[in-house]
Amino acid sequence: MNKFVDVLIVGSGVSGLYCALNLRSDLNVLVVCKDKISCTNTYLAQGGISVARGIEDIPLYIEDTLKAGKYKNDVEAVKVLTSESMDNIKQLIDMGLKFDRNDDGSLNFTKEGAHSINRIVHTKDNTGESTANILIDNVKHRENIAVYEYTYFIDIIERENECIGAILIKDDEQINVYAKSVVLATGGIGGLFNNSTNQRILKGDGIATAVKHNIELKDINYIQIHPTAFYDKEIDDKRLLISESLRGEGGKLTNISGERFVNELLPRDVVSEAVYKQIKETQTPYVNLDIRFLGREYIINRFSSIYEECLKRGTDITRECIKVSPAQHFFMGGIKVDLNSLTSMKKLYAVGESSCTGIHGANRLASNSLLEGLVFSRRAANLINSEIDNIENKVSVVKNIDKPLEKLSRENEELVRNTIKSMGGKLDDELLSHR
Repeated sequence: MNKFVDVLIVGSGVSGLYCALNLRSDLNVLVVCKDKISCTNTYLAQGGISVARGIEDIPLYIEDTLKAGKYKNDVEAVKVLTSESMDNIKQLIDMGLKFDRNDDGSLNFTKEGAHSINRIVHTKDNTGESTANILIDNVKHRENIAVYEYTYFIDIIERENECIGAILIKDDEQINVYAKSVVLATGGIGGLFNNSTNQRILKGDGIATAVKHNIELKDINYIQIHPTAFYDKEIDDKRLLISESLRGEGGKLTNISGERFVNELLPRDVVSEAVYKQIKETQTPYVNLDIRFLGREYIINRFSSIYEECLKRGTDITRECIKVSPAQHFFMGGIKVDLNSLTSMKKLYAVGESSCTGIHGANRLASNSLLEGLVFSRRAANLINSEIDNIENKVSVVKNIDKPLEKLSRENEELVRNTIKSMGGKLDDELLSHR
């Protein structure tokens, strides 16, 4: 079956849906996702979204991002991120997202690791879920946007280094979608790890596609470990993230002897290393995070989702310390893109965690991920809007897929693993096996 659209977007996280919503309403847009529309890392994000506290904060915000990233960042991309942050937060508010506010109606800003000041907007501790729900609701009200759930992305369709569509499998039927522009918003690589806070379906599909078609990659050895995931030796699914915002509100990390061992608001890689050191020295597979001093009422209101999820796992965080250990959390590398999210292949864009804009460097600054998805997916949409009238749909001969999806998936996973390892990245779970 052949299908023709103006724009195909593969992925339904913040970057995919926000890109769709910033495309012109006269364009025929198709969004496809491997699972249900909400099965994304966006939906799991807790802490919030970073935003410059006015023009005067931009230089400090830039420096915080560069410092956290070990100065391996693309400075121009960081400038774009910070300078356009306020406009994108305003657009989310205009779409209906209700961030937490103070009694006087002003936005409530919190602080997380490596930020010099409070500059993170949030909706309690479920900012990602709130953002996803608003975007999903807006997409459903846009007549020009169609969504295919439970649809497997097989590969792009290429002709002379130009992306002209993609091969999909839906309901056991192959669909060859021809598009004037294709946007990969396929997410990260957490599904390749046994120990990760990510959705299990995210296994680097975009990376596999890039390798197959010699599309340029960048920084794929930069894989971030989050220092505080809920410790549960019985867990077989994704780890429950314990947001950095708890430490931003004053939460303390202590070893099993009750001794504080690190400044909790240092960059994530530094805190993770300190936690690993304690785990090794004490021969105990976790450390403790204590927020009890905040008080029951405040904890239940401010961190309602984390409170409920921990309670399900047998821990009342208003009365007990939270046992935590590190877990794979974010992929700073990905498909190399320019400031408008365009890849090295014509008419092919990459946004969100599948892309590498260069803003994160070697270590992502807390709460810059959702903002990156917003800023650079809107930039992609703006470029598509301006150029698409001069593009015509093209077709090509496409072979029928004769391999089971399970085999295709395994082959892609192995391709991604080997590629990351060949560029110095670590995918072994030995370092991450603490439960």
